[in-house]
Amino acid sequence: MCGIAGFCGDFDRALLEAMNGIISRRGPDDSGAVFWERQALCSTVGLAHRRLSIVDLSPRGHQPMPTRCTACGGQPATESQGLWLTYNGEIYNAPSLRRELESLGHGFVSTSDTEVLLHLYAEHGPDMLGMLNGIFAFALYDGRQRGRPEGSRVGDVLLARDGLGVKPLYYARTTQGVLFASELKALLQSDAVSRELDPVAIHEYMSFLWAPAPSTPLTGVRKVEPGEAMILRDGGIARRWNHYTLPQPTGDAPGTLADSALSLERTLLDAVERQLLSDVQIGAFLSGGLDSSAIIALMKRLRPDDPIPCYCIDFTEGGGVDGHVPDAPYAQQVAQHLGTDLQVMRVGDDLIDHLEELIYFLDEPQADPAPLNALMISRQARRDGIKVLMSGAGGDDILSGYRRHRAIALDGAWERVPRLVRRPFASAARVLLDGHLPVAGLDAPAPRAAARILAYADMTAEHRLMAYYCWNSDAVRRNLMSAELGARLADTDVTTPLRRTLADLPSDADPLSRMLRLETRHFLPDHNLNYTDKVSMAAGVEVRVPLIDREVVAWAARCPSRFKLRDGETKAVFKKAMEPYLPHSVIYRPKSGFGAPMRRWIKQGLRPLVDEVLSPKSLRARGLFDPKAVERLVRRDRARFIDASYLVFSLVCIELWCRQFVDRRPELPNSTI
Repeated sequence: MCGIAGFCGDFDRALLEAMNGIISRRGPDDSGAVFWERQALCSTVGLAHRRLSIVDLSPRGHQPMPTRCTACGGQPATESQGLWLTYNGEIYNAPSLRRELESLGHGFVSTSDTEVLLHLYAEHGPDMLGMLNGIFAFALYDGRQRGRPEGSRVGDVLLARDGLGVKPLYYARTTQGVLFASELKALLQSDAVSRELDPVAIHEYMSFLWAPAPSTPLTGVRKVEPGEAMILRDGGIARRWNHYTLPQPTGDAPGTLADSALSLERTLLDAVERQLLSDVQIGAFLSGGLDSSAIIALMKRLRPDDPIPCYCIDFTEGGGVDGHVPDAPYAQQVAQHLGTDLQVMRVGDDLIDHLEELIYFLDEPQADPAPLNALMISRQARRDGIKVLMSGAGGDDILSGYRRHRAIALDGAWERVPRLVRRPFASAARVLLDGHLPVAGLDAPAPRAAARILAYADMTAEHRLMAYYCWNSDAVRRNLMSAELGARLADTDVTTPLRRTLADLPSDADPLSRMLRLETRHFLPDHNLNYTDKVSMAAGVEVRVPLIDREVVAWAARCPSRFKLRDGETKAVFKKAMEPYLPHSVIYRPKSGFGAPMRRWIKQGLRPLVDEVLSPKSLRARGLFDPKAVERLVRRDRARFIDASYLVFSLVCIELWCRQFVDRRPELPNSTI
């Protein structure tokens, strides 16, 4: 688990070193870089690497790594020939792949999965991507004079990102060539990358709090999409394709709920066992929710004698997180039940003091306080000597765990009610949600949820499904935009990326399967996984996510929706599978998000920052938003006439991000791990 950077085009070695330096937190254990001048190729090529040592801690795991095997296409790698790899991730089926390669005559000098990738490419070319079960983002340079894949050229660079998008990978096409890196800030070390803001992405961050890949805040920078690969050649992109697509939902698994629960248990045990591959101690996040508790229970089943340091956040002020049930008591119950060590990190409202630092680490203006929790846990784990943490991320996204999944289950009921009957209720709810009536209290959980469900009642089924991802209405967002931004977005629909994803599903896919596809294709990689990677790696910690192991995702596609959401019970099959492992009170506890008291922070602790960042002077200088409209929104939110705290927070994050990434070149922060 590391950081990578590089380029193909007309760039110099100094830029490569700068790109590598800015991501040094991702790999505090080692670093390296290789650079090929133009005389050997049509373009300069550079690969850089920051290493976090997890498997094979010796110098043999140094990257960029060359081939040293004659079975890989002739002579061992020299400075300009052979195969070279810079790689971030973990390949969980590397041991079995290695055995197959050794049987074909490949010789290994390390025990790292990095070397497995090199030999696998030498044997199969880009087709090797379909053989990988793991999380990865890598760049592989092929300088071999012979043995290359058909259609390739000397000096080609293969870029690839894992199918679920666990590991981030950004790239920029410029007049000088193509740059790529694990983090956006590395690309901005080059003046060739445009700092022009992408208006569509700004609209997406306002709406979803994240931007669907390939969008980033800048027109000049894109994300490699989950499961995407490309070939860089002569300073451009010669080819791009999808090496992995999410399995289509079939729901054709035979048997009963109990049968499926047993099958899921076996699948999860295999996934967790694969992901325990490590030469360092492994810890875990423990919120006390089903997902994180299940991962730790399965770890204990597989390795009962191994200590598992666990970490939980507990807010000591304000009585919980925006009205949700606190996690810490459940986490303590799980730790006692499983016999694991639990460190409860008690935090207060001073956590918001890390906001600007957080935005720097995130690379994108994601308006969610949850990454602060993950950052604090990752830092403490690193101080405790833990380099790897297991996470329960992804269970909600593939097995149906969010409240909006319960809401979408009402689709059939709404469709049976005539639209003319639904329309007045929906219109009234939208008036309330948009703050047009002075009715206080809509930021409380129950009224907020009820108003949102009613507001979508008169929409078509597809509109209603996508609306659940929007934190505010299109009318409210557009009212905040400056005349220039509004004009540029006049013909855009923020849900277009979601529509494209839904269009790839079978026409008979049920509503829950459609929503889970949006979770897995967008919300998971573009939000949850993105922030988890960025803040954990900022502390030099690797996070693994067994619930979205490739085989678990394939299993979930075969599982019928009625076993995921059953009589209003989310993750029914998962809960059934975990009954032998966890207390009933934990499995069937009320759901609580991994968040922070944002609504209170915006009105209280963050109030001075909001007033400064969203001041008329600041907004006029940026030119994105109308100062009067923003002032009115903030005033109504503080009066609780509208639930706009997350929208206000989004505006704050966008401006703070611009100050760090647009107004100046990103630099290493002064803070320490």
